[in-house]
Order: sequence, then structure tokens, then C-alpha cells
Amino acid sequence: MGALVDIRDISKVYNPGENEVRALDHVTVRIEEGEYVAIIGQSGSGKSTLMNILGCLDVPTEGKYFLHGNDVSELDDNELSDIRNQEIGFVFQGFNLIANLTAFENVELPLIYRGVSRSKRRKLSETALEKVGLANRMDHKPSEMSGGQQQRVAIARAIAQAPPIILADEPTGNLDSHSTWEIMDILETLHKEGRTVIVITHNNEIASRAERTIKIMDGRIESDSKEPEGEMPDDGNLGGRQSEGKESDGKESEKLYSITSIGAEPSTEKPLENESDNLSKKASKQPPKPMSEELRRFLAGEMTESELENGADNKTDNKATKTTEGMNHESKEE
Repeated sequence: MGALVDIRDISKVYNPGENEVRALDHVTVRIEEGEYVAIIGQSGSGKSTLMNILGCLDVPTEGKYFLHGNDVSELDDNELSDIRNQEIGFVFQGFNLIANLTAFENVELPLIYRGVSRSKRRKLSETALEKVGLANRMDHKPSEMSGGQQQRVAIARAIAQAPPIILADEPTGNLDSHSTWEIMDILETLHKEGRTVIVITHNNEIASRAERTIKIMDGRIESDSKEPEGEMPDDGNLGGRQSEGKESDGKESEKLYSITSIGAEPSTEKPLENESDNLSKKASKQPPKPMSEELRRFLAGEMTESELENGADNKTDNKATKTTEGMNHESKEE
């Protein structure tokens, strides 16, 4: 497999000069297609800055970043936004859901801007929500769901696009241990289906699930090792808080099926090229619809919902609402 991510001697410097802060200090990382990598470090280690650069949310002060062989280290904001929309599925600890949209609409929204037809994006969105155990929560808004359920919506939104890279920043930070197990199983399934999965975490147990662990400290790579996949224990505070048992609806989470086998028993075999891949490949050939810069920034984690709703940004949120409302009047596309 070829190199998907190739970071060469990058540095990120804030406040250049006498009081400069080097968040990253001459970091070199190469990640191959299909790898499952955990980047681990404590607060202030530089892992979040590295994630921002990996996810094309920021650019390095020095050095080069090649994604799919293309230099993205000097692209402008619009070009970076296009890459994020097409290449990377983000999972943030803070959910980044739009409050007045349902779970289904939150998952579907990025697909609209990718130019995916109505019938195909519905299929992708439903499949993604079923995969994370939210088949019975599609019509619920974020305020009607628990924190764990909201994070599952965010994960469904990331995987619905079937991007080549899944970039997860503390994906289980707001989940109990039972949900943590399920979410990590989802990430492993995506990896086995050919996705490149990069998890940013401070938790050694979470990192142990990856095939490769990169430890970062003081802005530098401390170690980079490939180890056998670890096993997550049944108990313990893996997700950031003690297990609280079942979700708020009193039902156990639904079984996690392969993306190609909704309604069938889970398979232990590596699936063939799945239908979501085919739909995504076809959709990616269609020209994306224009997206406002504010909404791009929100979906990429650069802007909070309150910032999106305040002042001039309020028109963007209204536009998103009108877009989803307009789905009901849209003619069916085959």
C-alpha cells in the first residue's frame, strides 16, 4: 500500500519571537493506507495540534504535509475545506451536532453538500445510524438523546460519507465503558473494511486497540511502535466515566452489523467491497454543491454551535435548516 499521510519535518509555532511556543517541533510521521493508528499524549503534548494538521484544519509553520501524494501544507482555507469534506471523516469529543436538526438530518447534511442524490444519501445515512445502534433514534434531536447517543450520531455522520480516513479525537470521552467497547468495535470494523483509522487519545487502553501507537510529548515524537492489538477489559473507566449501564431508553444497544449486512447476523469474515463504498465513489464524481464558509467550519469542528447561531452566522444555521426542510419538496433522484 502507498503512503496516505506523509508529514515531513513539520513544526507549528505560536507567537514567533522571544515568547514563541513550539506546539510541534520537527515532527515526521508516515501513515500507510489501511493502517489503524493511535496517537497518544497527555494535555499539552501537541497531539491536538498534530490532529488539526492531519485533518487539514490547520497548516504547519514549517515542513511539508503530503496527503495522497499532494502537498496540502500551503493550501488556502477553501481548498482545505474541500479536502476535509471529501477525504476525512471527523469524530470529535464535543459532538458538533446542529441542535434543531434530527439525528438523520445531522448525518445527511454533509452528504447534501457532497452532491449525493436524495435516494443514495438516505440509504447511506440510515445504514450509518443503524451501524451505531440508533435505528430507533433517527427522528430525535440532540436534546432528546443522551450524550452517548449524540456521540454515536457524530460517528454515523463521519462514516456515512465513507471517507478514506477516519480521524477520531477522543471518540469515547463521553461514553460509558459498555458504549466505549461498541464504538471501538465500530472503528475496528471500519479498519478491517479498508479504512485508515487515526485515533487521538490520552488513554492507554484505547490506544492498545490500534495496530500502531505513536506517543507524542512536548511537541515531539517520543516513540512509534507496532504492537499486537490489545483487548479492552469488560470493566474500568475506558470511556472517561464509569459505566452507567443501558442507554436512557432502557434498551440495550442494538447489534453492530457490517455496513453491508444490515438485517443479517454479524459476520466474522472480512466483507467484500461494500455498497456504501460504491455509493460514495459514484457520489464523489458529482460536483459538490456550494457550502457557506461558516457551515464548513462548524462541520469541521472549527466553530461552535453558539458561534454559528450568533450575529451574521445565524443566517448560515437558517440556511442549513431550510436546506433540510427543502428535502421534503425535492424530486426523487434515482
